[in-house]
Amino acid sequence: MALLGLAWRVAPAEVAEEDYLLPEPSAAAVNIAVAKAQSVTTENQEIIVAADTLVVVDNDILGKPADPDAAREMLDRLRGRAHHVLTGVVVRSAKLTWAGAVDTRVIMRDYGPFEIEAYVVRGEPFDKAGGYAAQDEAFHPVVRLEGCYLNVVGLPLCAVTAGLNALGVASELAGAPPCTYCERGAPLVRSGY
Repeated sequence: MALLGLAWRVAPAEVAEEDYLLPEPSAAAVNIAVAKAQSVTTENQEIIVAADTLVVVDNDILGKPADPDAAREMLDRLRGRAHHVLTGVVVRSAKLTWAGAVDTRVIMRDYGPFEIEAYVVRGEPFDKAGGYAAQDEAFHPVVRLEGCYLNVVGLPLCAVTAGLNALGVASELAGAPPCTYCERGAPLVRSGY
C-alpha cells in the first residue's frame, strides 16, 4: 500500500472465509472480500480496502492447508503444471463500494517429493492459499507468472488503484498503467523465481 503514496493502517477482518465461498471461483474471491470489507468499521471517513486470494486448479479452490498431509497433497497437485491465483478486491467508502477480481496464471516447476517435504517441515505452507509462496527463496516453486505479480505475492495494486480511482481517491500512481504497479512492487517482494 505504501507504493500508492497514501496513509494506511491494518484493521483485521474476522470472517469465516469458507462461509462465503461460491461455486464460481472469481465470484467466491469477490464475495469473501466483500464480507471482509463489511466486517470492518471505519474511523473518520476512512476508505476500506479488503481482499481475498484463492488458488484454483481444475476449477477446484485450494485454500490454506489444514495439516502437513493436506499441504503435501496440494503441492503435489500443483507440481509441474499451471493454475490460477484469483484475488477479489473491494474498496469501500461510507457511500460507495467498488469490487473487482484479478486473475494471474501461475506455472509451477516440477519440484520433487523431497523438496515438498523440506518445505512442509519448515512450516511454510499453512498460512498460504494453495500451500505455497511464489517468492520463497529456498523452495522456488514458480517457473513463470502470466499476469499481475503482486496478485500472487500480496495485493494487486492495479485493482486497488482502479477501486480508489472509482471512489475519487487520488494516489501517487493514479493514471499509470496497471503494469507499473507490478513492475514497481515486484522488487520489494521478489526473490527470483
